[in-house]
Order: sequence, then structure tokens, then C-alpha cells
Amino acid sequence: MKFVTDVASRYLFSSKGTHFINIISGVTILGLTLGTAALILVLSVFNGFEELIASMVNQFNPELKVEPETGKYFDENDALIAKIKDLHGVMEVSKTIEETAAFEYQNIPYAGTLKGVDDVFRRVTSIDSTIIEGSYILHDDEFNYAILGSGMARNLSVDVLNVFESLSVHIPDRRAAATSINPFRTKLIKPIGVFSVQQDIDNEMVIVPLDFAQSLLGRVGKLSALGVRLEDGVDVELIRQQIQVMVGEDLLVKNRYQQDEEFLKLMNIEKWMAFLIACLMILLIAFNLVGCLWMIILDKKTDIAILKAMGSTNRMIRQIFMRLGLLYTGTGLVLGIALALILYIIQKQFGVITIPQGFVVDTYPIKVRLLDIVVVASTVFFIGMLASFPAARRASNLTETIRDE
Repeated sequence: MKFVTDVASRYLFSSKGTHFINIISGVTILGLTLGTAALILVLSVFNGFEELIASMVNQFNPELKVEPETGKYFDENDALIAKIKDLHGVMEVSKTIEETAAFEYQNIPYAGTLKGVDDVFRRVTSIDSTIIEGSYILHDDEFNYAILGSGMARNLSVDVLNVFESLSVHIPDRRAAATSINPFRTKLIKPIGVFSVQQDIDNEMVIVPLDFAQSLLGRVGKLSALGVRLEDGVDVELIRQQIQVMVGEDLLVKNRYQQDEEFLKLMNIEKWMAFLIACLMILLIAFNLVGCLWMIILDKKTDIAILKAMGSTNRMIRQIFMRLGLLYTGTGLVLGIALALILYIIQKQFGVITIPQGFVVDTYPIKVRLLDIVVVASTVFFIGMLASFPAARRASNLTETIRDE
């Protein structure tokens, strides 16, 4: 086996015999290098966007969320909330209620989601850090206040500095007759702040005090969810299981991934679809590897005949050129990983590739993961092995032709 590796290494690093073959070899390694780097960087950009969006959503979502398995609401249970707060590792528990509503500001209507939250909500989430205009205040001695998502504020043309205008919130009145002239329950509330988290949330969410929402919905004593904040460094899954036992089968306890499971799965599908498309580039480069190996085989016909005369079998000849193909692939793979890491560091430190204005960040987010490098390396190596096999097989068959001559 060492003999096979030594011969393959000599063919890789020594002069190939003709200038043209040297060029083909260089182009093959360059193609594998660029292809490998492209695959890693494609996955890294998707990782960066996934991490960015997840971090923004996590400013709005609690670490653990308790919600009904079926239906929209469950009964408010202060004893249960107290038991959850007594768990080791639990810092705060907030109460929320959500419902679809119609909003109107200065005769401009728009539909969205009304989210009633208690005073603890700001401590369970990082909602304070997302305020881009006005302030985060739910109520004072005189008024209740609303904090709107940036998209909702834009669609309604809300001016939080205009203290004379109120936001109308309309909820269908379940008790109103079908023939009622006004089948809505309506309340006024003053907009005081605008937050920005993530586009889907920003375009539909309006945050109001919990009792305001419960009263408007006619759901006093009802909740949509409990938000739980944990201490740093605790076992999130262990606490999730403990709370699940407490709340029973009618309620579900979700971690942050489960709260946005559909979105994260979609991001993951898009990421690997982009990876498969980029793999087509490696497949095209593999044809270049086949051509390169075949040119070397033709150039080394004499060497093959000598090796055969010295007792090398067809299997050994096949292994030599199979090993040569894998050496080409390995060289391109190592250089490609190095190039990808260099470009990653440059983008991470200096933000060379920028995003047009209007996005939440100025440069493309990027994050390299070890698992992605392993997947890319395995994929490139597998494609290189497949590309090397036909040429290696032809090399072993070529010895029969030389013998006949």
C-alpha cells in the first residue's frame, strides 16, 4: 500500500512530462479549491442569516413558552404560575393573550395581532432593546398605551409623538347579533412606541396591557401563553420537562427552537437546497478531474508498462491512479477549506461584502460551523472518488493493450 501511495504522490508533485498536462492539473486543483470554498461559504452565509434572524426573534420570544395544545386560551392559574416560579433556575413568568384584531388610526384601517402582556413581559424578553421610536410603557395612572411593530406603525401612519390621536382596536363581538349594525367591540388606546424585531412580527403585532386586551376580548381570566425566563447556564431541556409535568397534557411547553420550528425548518431546507445546487459545480469540476487523470495515464504509458513488468497487478495500477485522483481531490479540498476560512475571517472582521441600505445589518452575516465543513469535505471527497474510478479502471485495462503491442 505504501508503494501505491508513493507512486501516486510522485505523479502528483513531480513534473508531469508535458506543459499542457501541468496546466490541466493546476486547473483541476484550482477548480476543486474554489468549489470547496464556495460550498462552505454558501452554507456559512445561510448560517449567518439563520443566527441573525433567530437572535432578533429571541428578543421577542421567551426562553420557554407554555401554550394550549388545542384551542387558543386556557384558564389563568396563579397557583400554577407560583409553582413554576419556585423551580430552581426559573427567574420570571409572564402572562400573555393574543388575538387577531382590526386597528384604525386617523381613518386608516389595518388588520394585525393584538398581544396583551403583563408588566413582567419586559423582564422575560428583551423587548426594551428593540424599541426604535418612542418608549416602552404599558400604562400609567391615566392611560393605557400601545407599542406597535415598525411595519404596523408604517402601514397605519402612526405618529407616537402625537398625543392627541388614539389608536382604535376592533374585535368581533361574539355576543352581537348577526344583524347588528356594529358587530365589533372597540376600545381606544394611545400609541407610545415602535419596536422592530423581525419583518413578520413587525408587520402585524401591537402590544397592549394584558387587562386591556382581556377586557376587550371578553376573556377575563384567560391566557394564550406563559413566558418563562431562566437563569444563565441552567439546563433548559430539564426545566422544560419539569414544567411539562406540572402543567399536564393539555398544555405544551416549547423551547425557542420549537416556538419557531416551522421557520427554522424552512431556513434549513433552503440552506441544503442551495448546497445541492452548488454541488453541481463540483460535479462539473469532476469531469475536469477525469480528463486530467486520463491525460496523465496516456503520458505515463511507459511507466505503467514498466510497473507491470516489475510485477504490478492490474489492481495495483488501478489503486495508483485511484489514489492519485484522491490526492488531487484532497489537495483541492484542503486549499478550499483554507481559502473559505480566510474569506470568512475577512468578512467577519472587515465586512467587505455589504448589504444595500434598508436591512437590519450593513454586511452579510456569516458563520462557519464544523459540521458544515465535515459535510462539504465528505461530499467533495465522495465526488472525487467517483470521478477517479473510471480513469483508474481504464488505466488497468490500458496495460493489456501495451502488452499486446
